[in-house]
Amino acid sequence: MIARISGNIVLKGERFLVIDCSGVGYKVYVSPETLRIAAQKREVSLWTYLAVRDDALNLYGFLHLAELELFEMLIGIPGIGPKSALGIMGVAPAETLKTAIAAGDTSYLTKVSGIGKKNAEKIVLELREKLGAIESEHATNNLRQESDVIEALKTLGYPTTEARDAAQKIPKDITNMSEKVKAALKLLGQK
Repeated sequence: MIARISGNIVLKGERFLVIDCSGVGYKVYVSPETLRIAAQKREVSLWTYLAVRDDALNLYGFLHLAELELFEMLIGIPGIGPKSALGIMGVAPAETLKTAIAAGDTSYLTKVSGIGKKNAEKIVLELREKLGAIESEHATNNLRQESDVIEALKTLGYPTTEARDAAQKIPKDITNMSEKVKAALKLLGQK
């Protein structure tokens, strides 16, 4: 029904944006990553999903069409509602989540409040075939190493979002785990 919305950001909440579109303010729920990116902008354009319930019409917004597609796959799983799906989307970028699901790695999914091991396994089981065997052993190994770097940085006291951002910016030519952590710390020290 409402597929895309563009306009000025008039309010930034904890989990949502209010976007002024031709004089009408639309409340759009977004992931923490989208909220962080939008905090640096005055105007935004989002792909949207309209969730219709008996007592509410809620808009969920995404910067990229691939994020919306993954969100729609997640809410297609019985027991996963839009808020849980948005929580999952907030754990890592869509491509990382797709890689984790294709590899059968439930650790990213269990970081979300309300998503236990059983639900994480259910998500992997439901979506693994839809996503196909898109990832090789090399990509799966990189995913594990990225997860290990994030955990190491969190142990050192860095917030999850900062740790994840630093881990994703590590040059691809660095393959040694300790060198990856050093590179991430160097990136974090530049802020």
